[in-house]
Amino acid sequence: MQQFADVFMPLSIALIMLGIGLDLCIKDFRRVFAHPRAIITGLLSQIFLLPLIAFLLIFFWPIDPVYKIGIMLLAGCPGGTASNLVTKMLKGKVALSVSLTAFNSFIILFSIPLVIQFSFAVFGNNGAAVELSFGQTMADVLLTVILPVMAGILLNELFGHKFGEKFHKALRYILPAIMLLAFIVVIFFDENQRNVEYLKHLNLFIPLIILNFTTIIAGYFAARHMKLKHSSAYTIAVEMGLQNSVLALFIANQLLKDKDISLVAIVYGSFSLITTFLGGWILKHYFKKEKNERA
Repeated sequence: MQQFADVFMPLSIALIMLGIGLDLCIKDFRRVFAHPRAIITGLLSQIFLLPLIAFLLIFFWPIDPVYKIGIMLLAGCPGGTASNLVTKMLKGKVALSVSLTAFNSFIILFSIPLVIQFSFAVFGNNGAAVELSFGQTMADVLLTVILPVMAGILLNELFGHKFGEKFHKALRYILPAIMLLAFIVVIFFDENQRNVEYLKHLNLFIPLIILNFTTIIAGYFAARHMKLKHSSAYTIAVEMGLQNSVLALFIANQLLKDKDISLVAIVYGSFSLITTFLGGWILKHYFKKEKNERA
């Protein structure tokens, strides 16, 4: 059953990213890099502001130190494909979201070990040395994000936007079914998720929910402070709110070998997709655009 989950999840993510790619054109990415203020703001917010917010939140919070390490690990794992999907659902800057995911996948190879070592130095008795595999990390991003998105863009460029629209209409009915099936697979087949008694860990939900909404709001206003467009601002807010729980879970289980640390990623992943979509939707519809927007 676990093998089925390990195969089905990457395939479902790749198909979702293909659907996202069908809505994009090469010129969308040209705009992102022609005006790099948005992508630089997003990267700096995720790499520096996100862990800082997490640290300030949990430093005095009355939970076990091991859970504080888990929250810092989570904050050190920004982005992921879920943020691309939520951005698409909110009709934000999808090209910006995908670009942030790609860049983060490289940066975290260096930033995550530093976050983990700092966390163990502050909250733990023993240090922890973690090295992420460059090849494996980049291969995962290439196969599940970059290549499917590029395939969708290529179909648009070769066969025209009308073809993409037709293909995308079919995916509108297929993708919700895939997402529902993926949710069922994670809950009932993934060994990490089974037997988790969420009611016993309500003490973790409170700081994690606060972290979720605080980072969403901070990401939005950091972008607005840089005079970015409203759509770019709530795209960055979504990126800040949705952490890569799967990566955090992998590091906790396979590298740190600590189930208490991995529990933080499991709990956060159980609600963050819904709450981040809600937060992004509120920002999109109830925060008005301002003058002097740049990107």
